Amino acid sequence: MKFLDELPRFAFFTGKGGVGKTSLACATAVKLADAGKQVLLVSTDPASNVGQVFSIRIGNKITAVPEVKNLWALEIDPQAAAQGYRDRIVGPVRGVLPVDVVKGIEEQLSGACTTEIAAFDEFTGLLTDESLVERFEHVIFDTAPTGHTIRLLQLPGAWNSFLESGKGDASCLGPLAGLEKQRAQYKAAVDALADSQRTRLILVARAQASTLREVARTHDELARIGLRRQYLVINGVMPTAEAAHDALAAAVVRREQHALAEMPTLLRDLPTDQVALKAFDLVGLEALRQFFDDQAPLTKTGDTTQSATLGAPTLSQLVDDVAAPGHGLIMVMGKGGVGKTTLAAALAVELARRGLPVHLTTSDPAAHLAETLVGQLEHLTVSRIDPQAETLRYREQVLATKGKNLDAQGRALLEEDLRSPCTEEIAVFQAFSRIIREAGRKFVVMDTAPTGHTLLLLDATGAYHREIARQMSISGVHFTTPMMQLQDETRTKVLIATLAENTPVQEAAVLQDDLRRAGIEPWAWVINGSVSVTSVTSALLKARAAKELPFIDAVATLHAKRYAVVPLLPEEPIGVDRLSALAKPS
Repeated sequence: MKFLDELPRFAFFTGKGGVGKTSLACATAVKLADAGKQVLLVSTDPASNVGQVFSIRIGNKITAVPEVKNLWALEIDPQAAAQGYRDRIVGPVRGVLPVDVVKGIEEQLSGACTTEIAAFDEFTGLLTDESLVERFEHVIFDTAPTGHTIRLLQLPGAWNSFLESGKGDASCLGPLAGLEKQRAQYKAAVDALADSQRTRLILVARAQASTLREVARTHDELARIGLRRQYLVINGVMPTAEAAHDALAAAVVRREQHALAEMPTLLRDLPTDQVALKAFDLVGLEALRQFFDDQAPLTKTGDTTQSATLGAPTLSQLVDDVAAPGHGLIMVMGKGGVGKTTLAAALAVELARRGLPVHLTTSDPAAHLAETLVGQLEHLTVSRIDPQAETLRYREQVLATKGKNLDAQGRALLEEDLRSPCTEEIAVFQAFSRIIREAGRKFVVMDTAPTGHTLLLLDATGAYHREIARQMSISGVHFTTPMMQLQDETRTKVLIATLAENTPVQEAAVLQDDLRRAGIEPWAWVINGSVSVTSVTSALLKARAAKELPFIDAVATLHAKRYAVVPLLPEEPIGVDRLSALAKPS
């Protein structure tokens, strides 16, 4: 493995949920420890299961892994770190600042940026602690900070006064209040991250076009702030041998090899490794020690107990209920790589096929709806909102208003605030809002919607909704803001897309909690790309299908009011006919 060659002291595994960061980090730590190195494994992943992998309780303290000489582990609980962080920031101003200002600060501190910065606050000590450097030859991190977080930490101070004076906008500056005391430590940590002699960043992806596009964006974002020495690991690649006697496995091999051949140019020059898809759960030392062995034997799997998913609701059954009112807003939400665009297109195509008027719209920068649809369909119109154009328009508007009278430092802070992920969501939501009104007379299917945190920021500041109210309010005329429409279950149905895997299901559950905090109740979950509802002969795919069952059960019994399971298809769902096949009655 190239990424293991002359590995420096610090190694960070980063990537989207469900790509296998934890498995790679744990297997790497075990391999190094078995080679006689003193190793500390640190997880900052909100969905961390490092303790489960080793069958021990770890928690927020350095804990020896009993069965692996030379290996210790530490789990930083991001939620607990974030709560402690919020308490430190909000406590001193509660009862001092106006209630609406405190409410705005609390919501600014409730999103993913706070969780990430709070976790960063925890592990910067590990990067700069000389005693740890002397004790451990390698510190392996599961989940690294994003480029946005590092850029924020590189900016000058004055976060508190900037935030409290109301000069910031609804985005991610809130989490940075009160960080001046740690500024020197953060600078040392950022310097360590940028030093290729001390730190290696390993980007983890799957052999999927959408996932590779996303990891290319991560690579570019990190490279632009000086973290250029990166490695790429393509995890979970279907072994070509599985294609010999199984049609679905053969189709997956063709699809993955095509995605790798068309890999974004930004990734082509990176040192790259491929790790084969495994049939066994990566729990326990035996499994971890076989992780890098492409010849590892399959565990005994027996028959896939498909009875657990036999009769599972299909997407067509959900469409029956969606179609009943004849119009409405359908929002397909979820983390990257779970197939939101495909599911949104399939829903739109099936509704149009039933003779219902549909407007399908997306803001996904990696989406190619024209290529996905390959043609036109009666009753269906398609639009794409350009996130870059909308974000630029929004930034210019805010800089021209809130930034008009700021000094150089204040303007620099505001400009960085406006480069956050939340800014793009807010800008895109404004564009979506122009389309939402159509849902009163037709179906509007939205791919890539704003998170609950972003919606709450909008609601907390009130600025956007007050502006809508001002524009729409005519004496005696009733109006509804977009936020009010999203909270109305008779007008809006939110579908959460996920995969039947641990991290995607946990992340979808967090998204659901986020939406509920904003007063938006998800209508259904859709489990995409499931092997367990297909017919397979490959031993590896049978084993993978069996692994899906507890996660499907968790969705059905714990998380979703209603759900559907969509099978992994032999061919990419491209074109009206294949998209319709996903959702039409069988």
